[in-house]
Amino acid sequence: MDLDDVIITVIITVFCVVDEAIPAVLEGQRLRERGPAPTLADSEVVTMGIVGVYLGLERESSLFASFRLHYARFFPVLGSLHRTTFTRQAASRWRLNVRLWQQVAGQIPHVEQLALIDSFALPVCQFARAYRCRRFRGEAADGKDHLMRQTFYGFRVHVRLAWPGVITRICLAPANVSELAAVPELAAATSGWLVGDRNYWKPRLAAELAAYGLALVAPFRWAGRDPHPGWAARLARLRYRIDTVFGQLVERCAVKRVWARDLWHLSNRLLRKVLMHTIAILLTVELGNPPLHLAQVVAS
Repeated sequence: MDLDDVIITVIITVFCVVDEAIPAVLEGQRLRERGPAPTLADSEVVTMGIVGVYLGLERESSLFASFRLHYARFFPVLGSLHRTTFTRQAASRWRLNVRLWQQVAGQIPHVEQLALIDSFALPVCQFARAYRCRRFRGEAADGKDHLMRQTFYGFRVHVRLAWPGVITRICLAPANVSELAAVPELAAATSGWLVGDRNYWKPRLAAELAAYGLALVAPFRWAGRDPHPGWAARLARLRYRIDTVFGQLVERCAVKRVWARDLWHLSNRLLRKVLMHTIAILLTVELGNPPLHLAQVVAS
């Protein structure tokens, strides 16, 4: 197949998944309390958003223009729809995206009691111009990117990943909020094992979580004084799975490319990328491939 045939296949497949899942997540309830039904169906809007992430289309304006130009035959209403109407509808579907994400994640075989936790930096601008950046004023903060070993201005995305690679919870916090502070939100109403890196080593927090049926497992804080280096190496091999998922979010979903100008739109676009990643895992598993071999979805 050529590239256009691949994209058409992706559009049809994603639409079928979304259109079948929406009635299940609504459970007979109305998505809107009042007003007429939209001209463009919600399943079509969500599909365009997910496929847009796959194609690298970040902003709703570029998403609308691209689909109207190249794939209007699948969305005939786009020809008579105004761009601002589409933009408002796409941005207001975040509650539906949350329910779809949880619904699709529940269809993927995973071990809820074995989870990996970690975070990654989400800069909102170059650090050299952070002092005059007007975006996210009072919401973003300066923080340390341990991977790049540099200071950045923005947020940290905290993730709970159920084995073998399904994102079940995300939390967006200012960059100066520690990873330990996000653990209670990631672990709320769950049980089992939480595996983290050395930044999550805190015996007091582990004792508090143990009272709720949670075991927080992390290697000793300082590698040079670690009394059990072999245990830390085994945990590192287990935790490599969440590094793989972060790499897919950065490379495939361009999660660090921030075009939003407020926290609401940023959260909406971040959720759209997580939903795209979860649907890709579902399709990969249904094809009989390992869950994180996302490239084999197109190859199959």
